[in-house]
Amino acid sequence: MQRKELLKAALATVALVAVGSVHAQAGFPTRPVKIVVPQTPGGASDALARIVGQKLSEKWGQPVVVENRAGAGGNVGMEAVLAAPADGYTLLMTYVGTQAINGALYKNLSFDPGKDFAPVATLATVPFVIVSKPGAAFKTAAELADAARAGRITYGSAGNGSVNHLLGEMFSGAANTRLVHIPYRGAAPALQDLMGGQIDVVFTSLPSVAGQIKTSALQPIAVTSAKRSPTFANIPTVAESGFKNFDVNPWFGLMGHKNMPKDLIAKINHDVNELLRTKDMADRFAAQGADPYATTPAEFGAILASDIDKWGGVVRTSGAKVD
Repeated sequence: MQRKELLKAALATVALVAVGSVHAQAGFPTRPVKIVVPQTPGGASDALARIVGQKLSEKWGQPVVVENRAGAGGNVGMEAVLAAPADGYTLLMTYVGTQAINGALYKNLSFDPGKDFAPVATLATVPFVIVSKPGAAFKTAAELADAARAGRITYGSAGNGSVNHLLGEMFSGAANTRLVHIPYRGAAPALQDLMGGQIDVVFTSLPSVAGQIKTSALQPIAVTSAKRSPTFANIPTVAESGFKNFDVNPWFGLMGHKNMPKDLIAKINHDVNELLRTKDMADRFAAQGADPYATTPAEFGAILASDIDKWGGVVRTSGAKVD
């Protein structure tokens, strides 16, 4: 009899905890939420985080603060998220570059990018674009490849092993030529040197140079996605220049600590996906050259696992290393 009473009491306690958890997640958030961007201001991650942060703040009635924590290819910001409580109040704004590449690139990480974070919500896919200084002799991807075969063509990146770097390696392989890689400490200084004429091209995210393309400060050559960007429909794809099956269209999304409660992950995912279905969000993303991309947490996890395998292979083939 005593055992039955203890069992009833235990079950009642579990039920109360479960109900309390549901109510807690339903009321989330009750204080400001932080989105950590592990890159410098001005890039695609930063731009998308600020758009989403503003809309979530309006939806939740609580401030959503974007904090840039750049360093070590995104690892500094990722570590900051893992050091915070797993309560959903500190989220990571991530993309395929940091989450799917760093595990293969950095040999002494204190965490596992694929296992220590919980996929919460994808936000957008963002094509990358090859840009040159206005007046460059090459106007298309095919002409760029021809120029590289005829002489020394340099391309800048955000650093060894970055998506910018690996895209250059992928293009070199597809075009059967060789572009000379010049690594920088971030995409911004690479773009500055491009505009100053110190390097020939940069592979970068479309949102990070949308303004310069619109004002003709930079000349777009081709986008890396399989289809043209609806917002920049005049820019051809790399595939259109004869490099069939060239398709790189990186995703951006929100992640949290792996110990975040599943019902809280589900709530944030639901709220983000609701925003992604609105015209206002689609228009604001389109202005950045980004396309809204909604998935479930499980789908996001599967995408990440596939990309870790894909980009890990690219890192190994390129020989890129960061100590």
